[in-house]
Amino acid sequence: MAFNFGAATGTAAPNPAGAFGGFGAANTTGGSAFSFSAPTNTGTTGLFGATQNKGFGFGTGFGTGAGTGTSLGAGLGAGLGFGGFSTQPQQTTLGGLFSQPTQAPTQSNQLINTASALSAPTLLGDERDAILAKWNQLQAFWGTGKGYFNSNIAPVEFTQENPFCRFKAVGYSCMPNNKEEDGLVVLVFNRKEADIRSLQQLLVESVHKILGSNQTLAVNVEGVKAMPDDQTEVVIYVVERSPNGTSRRVPSTTLHAHFEQVHIKTSLQQLGVTLSMARTELSPAQIKQLLQNPPAGVDPIIWEQAKVDNPDPEKLIPVPMVGFKELLRRLKVQDQMTKQHQTRLDIISEDISELQKNQTTTMAKIAQYKRKLMDLSHRTLQVLIKQEIQRKSGYAIQADEEQLRVQLDTIQCELNAPTQFKGRLNELMSQIRMQNHFGAVRAEEKYYIDADLLREIKQHLKQQQEGLSHLISIVKDDLEDIKLIEHGLNESIPIRGGVFS
Repeated sequence: MAFNFGAATGTAAPNPAGAFGGFGAANTTGGSAFSFSAPTNTGTTGLFGATQNKGFGFGTGFGTGAGTGTSLGAGLGAGLGFGGFSTQPQQTTLGGLFSQPTQAPTQSNQLINTASALSAPTLLGDERDAILAKWNQLQAFWGTGKGYFNSNIAPVEFTQENPFCRFKAVGYSCMPNNKEEDGLVVLVFNRKEADIRSLQQLLVESVHKILGSNQTLAVNVEGVKAMPDDQTEVVIYVVERSPNGTSRRVPSTTLHAHFEQVHIKTSLQQLGVTLSMARTELSPAQIKQLLQNPPAGVDPIIWEQAKVDNPDPEKLIPVPMVGFKELLRRLKVQDQMTKQHQTRLDIISEDISELQKNQTTTMAKIAQYKRKLMDLSHRTLQVLIKQEIQRKSGYAIQADEEQLRVQLDTIQCELNAPTQFKGRLNELMSQIRMQNHFGAVRAEEKYYIDADLLREIKQHLKQQQEGLSHLISIVKDDLEDIKLIEHGLNESIPIRGGVFS
C-alpha cells in the first residue's frame, strides 16, 4: 500500500494533541448542486485543510484513524511546523499559504511554564521541588502526565508531541505522482475488501446518486485496496460528458470539495466512508517548504540527517513518527503491504508454472512435428526417386547425372579415407571407450568391502567350492560305474550269441 498525500476529510478546529494529516483542500461551502469550478475556501490556511486523521502519515497509508487532528496547513500557519507536534491550538494566517503568523502570547507562556516545570518548580518551596522537577522531566521524556510547578498556575500537560519526548523517529512516505486532471479521489471505507468488491456496482450507483444522478456524469473505480483494521481504500474518478460528445475527468480538488459539503459528507458517512482525500502531487514549492521547516518537537539536526539519509528524494519524503501507536500503525501498514506483495508473487509464480507447462507441451509438440516432417520428407523423396526413375527409364545417363555420380563417389571416398571423417570418428569412439573404461575403474576404486564381510564371503565361497568338488567327485564315480556297466554289457552280448547259434 502506498502512503499518499491527499486532501483529507475533517473539520478546521484545532487539536492540541493533533496528528500529522494528509494534504488537500480545506472545507468549502456551497449549494447541493455539483460544480466543476474551483471551490471557495472557508478556512484561511490556503491549499491545505484540516484532516480527519489520527497518526502521522500521508493519505491512506497514515491517515485512517477516527480521531480529529490538525492538518499540515494549520501546522505551517502556527509557526511551529507540523500541527501534529504542536501543543497549542493552531493560529490561522491571512498572509497566504506559507506566511508565518505572529506568535500568540499564550504560546510563549506555555513554553515558559514548560521550562519552569522541568527545571525550577516552586510548588512546595523546599528540596522536594527538585524531586518534582525530575519527575516532570521523566513525564516529559515519556510524553504523558501533567507537570505541576506552581500552586497558582495550571499544570503543564505533557504529550508525546512535546519537544522532550524521547519516543520519536523519522520515517519516509511515498509522494503521489497523480496530476490534478487525473481526477483521482480516495474514499476509505470502514469495511473489508471482500465486502466492497462484492458491492462495487452498488457502491458506484450510490455515489452517482449522491452526485445528483446527473446523466452527464459517470463514476468509475480506479482501484480497490485493503488496509489494516478491516478498512478498504477505493480510488474513484468522475467523467463528465458534454453535449458535443467530448468527455473529461472532473479535477481532483473540485470533486473532493464537492464531497466536503455537509450534506454530501453525511451521505458518504452513511455509506461507511471514514475519510476522503484528493490524490494529487505536491508542487516543488510545497515540498521545499515542508523540508525546510522541521516538525515541532523534532530536533532540526535529526531532521536534516533524515533528509540526507533519504534513499530516494524524488519519490520519498521524511515524516515524523511519535509514540508507539504510530509505530504500530506503520507496522500494520507494512504487514498489509507485505501480504499484498506475497499475494502478487504467488499469482506470478502460478502464472510462471502454467507457462512452463505450456512451454513443455509446446516443445513436445514441436519435436513431434519435426519427426513427422522428417518422415514426410523421406516419403516425398522416395516418391520423387521413383518418379524420376520412371521418367528416365530407357534413356542413357546424361552428362549432369554423370557429374553428380562423380561428386557422390568423391564424397564417399572422402568419408572412407583414414585421415578424414571416418578415421576421426573411429578415433573419437576409441577415446570414448577408453574414458568409459577408466571411469569404470575409478568408480570401482571408490568402493571397499569391510574386512569381516570379506572374510564371510571367502568362507561362503570356500564352502561352495568344496560342495562343487564333492559333487564333481560323485559325478566322476558315477561315470566310472556307468563305464563298467557298459563294458560288462558289451562282453555278455557275444557269449549269448554263441550259445543261441
